[in-house]
Amino acid sequence: MLNFCGQPLVDVGLATLTALQGKKTPDQLSLEDLEKAADTLADIFLDPCMSGYLSIVFTMNAGYTQPGYSKTPEKKAMYAQKVLKAFLPDVPRQTEKDIFLGLPVVDYSFHVEEKGSAMAGRAFRQHIPLLTGEDVINFFPYGEAGIPVSGETLLAIQAFPLGSLKIGGKLLTVHSDNPEVTLYFARKFLDLNLKAIQLARQNKEKFSLEVPRAERTLLIEVLVEATQSQEEGRSNERPFSVTAYHFSNSGQGPALQIFHLPMQTVLFLTMMQSARYRNAWSKVVQRAWQQPPARKGGKGESSTSPKNYLYEDLFSLPENAAEFLRRYLLVIPSSSTTFLQPSEESASGNQAEPVNWEITVQFLRRILNMEKEKIEQIRTLADTLADYISQQNDSRFFWEFYTQNRYDFLRNALLKANLNHVRRGNPPLLQFDPYIQVFEEGYELPSADWKLARDLVLIRMVERLYQLNWFGTHAQTLPDLSEAENAS
Repeated sequence: MLNFCGQPLVDVGLATLTALQGKKTPDQLSLEDLEKAADTLADIFLDPCMSGYLSIVFTMNAGYTQPGYSKTPEKKAMYAQKVLKAFLPDVPRQTEKDIFLGLPVVDYSFHVEEKGSAMAGRAFRQHIPLLTGEDVINFFPYGEAGIPVSGETLLAIQAFPLGSLKIGGKLLTVHSDNPEVTLYFARKFLDLNLKAIQLARQNKEKFSLEVPRAERTLLIEVLVEATQSQEEGRSNERPFSVTAYHFSNSGQGPALQIFHLPMQTVLFLTMMQSARYRNAWSKVVQRAWQQPPARKGGKGESSTSPKNYLYEDLFSLPENAAEFLRRYLLVIPSSSTTFLQPSEESASGNQAEPVNWEITVQFLRRILNMEKEKIEQIRTLADTLADYISQQNDSRFFWEFYTQNRYDFLRNALLKANLNHVRRGNPPLLQFDPYIQVFEEGYELPSADWKLARDLVLIRMVERLYQLNWFGTHAQTLPDLSEAENAS
């Protein structure tokens, strides 16, 4: 019985085999299923159209891509038999167990032509991506080159490229501690690959599927699909993280980038797909799409892969939470009655509405783990200041509150507004304890993240002023906030 082990390449490979055989989980795979899957992989991998793609994964030294075997197809077939069908019952096994699935290691060499120096059951870079080459003992136990593997492990690792996607000349492999998510990505990518492979084989062309998306943007798009599918099934609601590996095992330029989405970011993103937030969140996402530059002469499509800046910046959370909030959740109308956008390259239109405060609340709760009491204090202060601005038509105070980069200046602006409000016979705008908790750590000691607190107050203040139609009646009196945004 096969199960996920936590190693990304093996798990994605098992997910790919599961999808290839139409099963729901790896433990449903029978010996017959594995044989059918191995035959399918051999049929695909031995086709000349796959040599370029496989060289990215298994180098040119693998039997599928070995230039020296171009005129001896029987050697390629022998290599495929050795590597893809090492799980068969009649294959000799050692007493040693592999470190991945805990199954007995194969007791023959994976070389087409048996070499005395090639240790039985040992896998190298041409079998498992990003390992060292043969006869290199670094990073292996007991000073023995290569990793001992079972036939089942090796089959899974050979299968994972079909459950991955080629982007920017490298392979994108997605793994999660939630098995359903790993399976969803593998099924999605396998389906795309099989369709493209079939087309390439029919046309006798090189398989060259390239998805026109930046890798992190694509990852979030598919993750959103997966979480929506999971929400509909309600089969597994536990929190999970996602890690993507964007790499090349090419002998000329091996490379690896790791993109990680921690549990709290995935939880926030999942929350945004619920019926309560979906429409408002989709507007925030839409404003963050890059506008691809047109080619010279206005002909053809841009060679730049489309990206969504918000999706890209999700990977910088929670470290860059303050910048994320200001860039995507703080939307303010300018004097030209258009709205400041998160990026100059955004493809959004004009007249965007302020972001729903409840989205910000969920961001603070899920990403920053902020207490409910402090969130409510921020909201109360923002509503109070917004009502003051609306009632007193104090656009100057709004401008100062938005643009100040020094805490003492911001505090002075608040104190002046508070004093002016009291002089008119109104109760104070500011209460001592809530103010201290929002902006300061102690007496005359500003909080290290006072700018974040200011932006949070602004996000709710803007929404409240929008509800009061204040921006519509004061658009011409507001300074050009876009200049202030660029300056800050």
